[in-house]
Amino acid sequence: MKTFSFYLIAITLFSLQGRIFAQRKITLNDAIRIALNQNTDIIKNENNISSYESQLKNAYGNLIPSVSVGGSWNWQRVNSTGSSQIDYFGQEQYTPSTQTDSRQYSLSAGGNVTLFNGLSNFASINQAKNNLDAARMDLVKLKQYVILQTVNLFVNIISDNELMKYQEQDLKYNQGLLDRIKQMYDLKMATIADVYSQEVQTSNSQYNLLQYKNNYEEAKISLLNYLSTDVSDNDTFDIQQTSITDTSLLDANIDSLYQVALNNRKDYVSQKIKLESAENGLTIARGGLFPSLSGNYGFSTSALDPSNLFNRKVYSLGLSLNFPIFSHWSTENSIQNAEIQVENTNEDLNALERQVKSDVKSAALDLEVAKEQLKVSQQTLKSAQQSLSVKKESYTLGAITFIDLQQSYRDYVNAENTRITAEHNYLVKQYGLLSALGELRTD
Repeated sequence: MKTFSFYLIAITLFSLQGRIFAQRKITLNDAIRIALNQNTDIIKNENNISSYESQLKNAYGNLIPSVSVGGSWNWQRVNSTGSSQIDYFGQEQYTPSTQTDSRQYSLSAGGNVTLFNGLSNFASINQAKNNLDAARMDLVKLKQYVILQTVNLFVNIISDNELMKYQEQDLKYNQGLLDRIKQMYDLKMATIADVYSQEVQTSNSQYNLLQYKNNYEEAKISLLNYLSTDVSDNDTFDIQQTSITDTSLLDANIDSLYQVALNNRKDYVSQKIKLESAENGLTIARGGLFPSLSGNYGFSTSALDPSNLFNRKVYSLGLSLNFPIFSHWSTENSIQNAEIQVENTNEDLNALERQVKSDVKSAALDLEVAKEQLKVSQQTLKSAQQSLSVKKESYTLGAITFIDLQQSYRDYVNAENTRITAEHNYLVKQYGLLSALGELRTD
């Protein structure tokens, strides 16, 4: 029995130790790194890159002569029963029964090469290169989007945690104030209405604390899900505030910000590359108007016995020139579709340029407003603190009612909550402007 208890305790301690070591303390930078490595969309896009690399390799392969090797073996048996036949002289002739076996072996090698097809092969290579570069740019833009979403989710955790901690202090304050009001009521220094009012305030504070705790846990779950991390791992978060102190972007000229975004935004760069790819497609389509020249070559040998295979050798070499005369307007249709693709891609580029400028202007305005909101919230909190201090002294002297004191305290609570929200909103808007400018680092 003692042995069993020993093993049970050992297993329990080992399990608890495993849980302790399994916990991670995740910082904002850790969260970004995990998202870049584990986000499902990023993984799928990285997998797709290999497909574009394979297409480029195939495009280069079309310039290389093809080679194929083949071999064959045939066996044949002819059975003939005895019969009488008339020969050329009209004489009857008897042919005995026969059985003949024959075998044949052959080997061959050959291939062909395209010498000219209206430069379509070279255009295909350029198109494959552009498609690969565009896919890589799209991947970088996706990573920047994932970084921004991770920051938003992580800041939600920071904000909800601070609100929860502050609400805990608020509840402790209200509980202590309720005790004092009850003591003052017992000494006939407060009314029963003051007691009831403070009880309501304390109950509301308890309810708010439960709500903030729930918000905090929900924020953690949302981030862990976005990081493709198991929510049962009991990960913790290092919620020390991370801020961007460099606000020089606010002082920059808006036109210069536009130029920075157009140079850095990977989605815009990708769209420009896609326009080049569409133009390559037009070159490929126009290749159908030109004659094509191809060459072929081969070698073969055959024999009735394998040992005699190379006694008879056949070499071949040829050129083939084809002039397109009429192709049921398929070439014209291909050219027209390619031209439409170029026009549509160019229109998408123009629309994206307008969108980039719109994103930058909106992000800059949002950051400016967030900065001013933070200043106002800090000043409001300072004023609310001073007002509450004065109201406490006035209430002690009997100059104001308890209702007035409660209202002043509620103003202070609202000011503190607003300050917390404004502070983290300012952080998010800074990342938002960096994202609009394409300056979020993904390495």
